[in-house]
Amino acid sequence: MNLSNLRPAKGSVKNRKRIGRGTGSGRGGTSTRGHKGAGSRSGHSTKIGFEGGQMPLQRRVPKFGFKNLNRVEYNGVNLDALQELVEKHNLTIVTLEELVAHGLVAKKDKVKILGRGELKAKVEVTAHAFSASAQAAIEAAGGSIVKL
Repeated sequence: MNLSNLRPAKGSVKNRKRIGRGTGSGRGGTSTRGHKGAGSRSGHSTKIGFEGGQMPLQRRVPKFGFKNLNRVEYNGVNLDALQELVEKHNLTIVTLEELVAHGLVAKKDKVKILGRGELKAKVEVTAHAFSASAQAAIEAAGGSIVKL
């Protein structure tokens, strides 16, 4: 091996046209930028969404509504799902860890217990929030609630 047969590693050299290297290259002169205008000058870049002076889509479309940045999103779990969980796994205490372990909610979710279905088992339920009907149904079945 000597210097005359050294080659770059395969794939390390991109096979592309070199622009702006004289008229003989076929890509000299204006260097594919055209004549005059902002696009021909160095340092030119268009803003995101710029449509050549036409009113951009972002400004044409009507805006309405309001997004509350402080809104708290709860993931709802109904009583019928709780009853099913209690029957299947013989639980007396339903915590967030149990709900996550059995795939009813994700680890970072805030959980609200909702009142659809009925609860027959006496259980202690731990969650971030409870609907009034769910709270009444849990206490009517002899259970208790723990708010986080």
